[in-house]
Amino acid sequence: QAQLVESGGGSVQAGGSLRLSCAASGSTGSIRAMGWYRQVPGKERELVALISRDGTTNYGDSAKGRFAISRDSNKNIVYLQMNSLKPEDTAVYYCNAEARALTGWGKQTRDYDIWGQGTQVTVSS
Repeated sequence: QAQLVESGGGSVQAGGSLRLSCAASGSTGSIRAMGWYRQVPGKERELVALISRDGTTNYGDSAKGRFAISRDSNKNIVYLQMNSLKPEDTAVYYCNAEARALTGWGKQTRDYDIWGQGTQVTVSS
């Protein structure tokens, strides 16, 4: 199973920028898409951005127009460029991978999620 490690979180003033990184290791061939989610205490985890193997991207409403997701040429590292940060962006940001495993002696597949440990982003007013 692949593993994900996030980095790049920190504290920034409103209007500033941060760039998060997520490095995938292990069985990365199983990954179909990678993305970023965020979560604050008492709320459900929220989609921020997603990128598929073919480069197609999707963004949550909170990220549209401000954030950008990208990947390296090997598709083992994804980045989240966050601009025009607001205090409401404060959260733990988690890297996510949508993976596919072979089952039934390779004749069937099963999809599952992989999660990183999270990185804290704090935006002050």
